[in-house]
Amino acid sequence: MEKNYIQCPNCKTSFKVDEAAFADILNQVRNSEFEKELHTRLELAEQSKKTEIALAESKLTQSLAAEAAKRDADIAELKAKLDATETEKKLAVQEARGKVERERDQVKAELAQAALTQVIEVGKVSQAKALEISELKARLEESQKFNVSLSTKGIGEAFENYCKTEFEKIRATAFPRAYFEKDSSVVENTKGDFVFRDFDENGLEIISIMFEMKNEAEDNKKGQKNESFYDKLDKDRVKKKCEYAVLVTTLEKESELFNSGIVDVSHKHDRMYVIRPQFFISMITTLRNAAMKNLKLKSELEAMRAQNIDVTNFEKHLEEFQVYVEGKHNDSIKHFEIAIKQIDGSIAQMEKVKENFKLFVRDIELIDKKAKGVSVKKLTRGNPTMDQKFKELGS
Repeated sequence: MEKNYIQCPNCKTSFKVDEAAFADILNQVRNSEFEKELHTRLELAEQSKKTEIALAESKLTQSLAAEAAKRDADIAELKAKLDATETEKKLAVQEARGKVERERDQVKAELAQAALTQVIEVGKVSQAKALEISELKARLEESQKFNVSLSTKGIGEAFENYCKTEFEKIRATAFPRAYFEKDSSVVENTKGDFVFRDFDENGLEIISIMFEMKNEAEDNKKGQKNESFYDKLDKDRVKKKCEYAVLVTTLEKESELFNSGIVDVSHKHDRMYVIRPQFFISMITTLRNAAMKNLKLKSELEAMRAQNIDVTNFEKHLEEFQVYVEGKHNDSIKHFEIAIKQIDGSIAQMEKVKENFKLFVRDIELIDKKAKGVSVKKLTRGNPTMDQKFKELGS
């Protein structure tokens, strides 16, 4: 049958309806089936509670009857033994009476304890069933509320507006410093639907969430899988530097997994969850409360990072000073070695000068010694001419 045609189950006549009417009829059928199934589950839960209470009462009655039968058997056996003699009978009766009374008191105490335990267990079962019924009713109310919202608004932006409206209702009281807006910045040709960021009074980010909204009726594409949107949502989360990623979806309406509540798909993509629209506020609140517990740890981490930066800067300056000192130390050693070499050269030069002075003094001493040994007699010895001249001068 062609798309958007409806066939009458009685006369088999087909007639065409427009897309809006077709989608509205389809939603009414699905909502009716969902509510019918939910009411059926509520009735089954109530019947199960009654059955368990009746079973508990039956067990208690059987236990009391068994204890009473046992007591009667013991009394009958004792009476048979007391028929032997009157004296023994009286003594036995007294002893048996005391024993029976003690046993009776013990049995009463045990029965009272068993009854109390049974009442507690019945109360627990009743409370659990009541809680389950309450949760089912709440889910029914949320589903009806969401469906009414979609039926009174256009499909498409109405889905996103529903989530935004639900958030705005509690923003002032629950998230006064939070940011929750459409993702308007395009990074690498892609952007998400909504970004949620919450901050403390000091401006420190508590938590950030990238949201993607997918409504099956939005583009009339049937059979789409939630998993087909995981990769893009994860990339958007990373590019926008968000801590968590949440897919709010009405796809796969018949899936028991996605209809059960908040679904953690972190095994496929880190920090990613899939929820139905009615769990939108619960998801934000849950993640934000968990993040608040880590806020003190974040503050301490930021303080440690600041301290590490200070230590790093100090170590950097100290290293630069050490490098400078080491360089200057090496330069001073080089200069010292050059000076030592120059001094050694000067010492060697002075040693040579010293040797020359010694030679000079030796020569002077030899000259002086030689001069002291000179006389006219020695000078004229072997020289008659000079000898005659000195003699003439002397006369």
